[in-house]
Amino acid sequence: MIKNIVAICLLSAAVVSCKKETAVSDTKPANDSVVKNQTKDPYKPIDTVCTPANKTEDYITALQWYRTKIEKEIAGNSPEQNDKVYEDYLTIREKYTECLNDLHTAILDKYIDYHTGPDTNNLPANVKKIVAELNKVGLEFREMGEGFTEIHSLPGYYESVFKNKVTPDYGAYISQMAEDNKENYAINGGLMITWEELGDRLIVWENLMNKYPKSPLIKSITDHYYSYLSDYLLRMDSDLIYDSEERKIFDDKMEEYNRIIKKYPNSRTAKKTKELIAAYDAHTPEDQIGEKLNLRR
Repeated sequence: MIKNIVAICLLSAAVVSCKKETAVSDTKPANDSVVKNQTKDPYKPIDTVCTPANKTEDYITALQWYRTKIEKEIAGNSPEQNDKVYEDYLTIREKYTECLNDLHTAILDKYIDYHTGPDTNNLPANVKKIVAELNKVGLEFREMGEGFTEIHSLPGYYESVFKNKVTPDYGAYISQMAEDNKENYAINGGLMITWEELGDRLIVWENLMNKYPKSPLIKSITDHYYSYLSDYLLRMDSDLIYDSEERKIFDDKMEEYNRIIKKYPNSRTAKKTKELIAAYDAHTPEDQIGEKLNLRR
């Protein structure tokens, strides 16, 4: 009797074991198939090294692929991870954009001849087609002045992708870059925004510099600030600051300087502006002003 019971138990164990093996055997191929389907991506974006073999549609397809890829990435990333995604994505887009500029040199050289203002009614059909393709990936033809046209990202493109997805310093930086790029800053050595707008822009960058001194972006933030400060205090080619005949700062510039000093008295911008005024009041030769101010000191 005991032998019979043992035999029955052994038989039952064997049946259960077989069922388990069968279940594993039945499900494994299905799981393998799912993994393969999830990881398989037949498309490979073109290299960022420019070559005449690549056409407009190749770059557009690659840019669309990268946009889809990073949207998936940033959805599951931390803000810190997305900072790195932004840096990498910016590099890739800039390289592809450079290639598109090289590819369309002939159109860029003639663009100013048949394009006036934002409307594209006078563009040839082939150029209209390229404009439409560029717009699909957030790019545009932009007139840079002096007859030059270049392909650039739309001003708010990166903000539209990364808003509320990155750390505060990156978010503020991307937002201000979008604001700065809404219009051309200068053409033919002359300011295209008002001096008041330049003064306020300086304060924004100064605030970013003070608020995020340890940001990975601090060098870029600082470079932007001092580039604007140089234009603001040391003049641009077509925007003089000092009237050498009257031996005084031009009235419109002096009005702006007084405004910035009064509105932001404790700012570095105001401090350097006061130094500039004092230097001119002391009749310091204009070619020595820059050395005397030492903007980065």
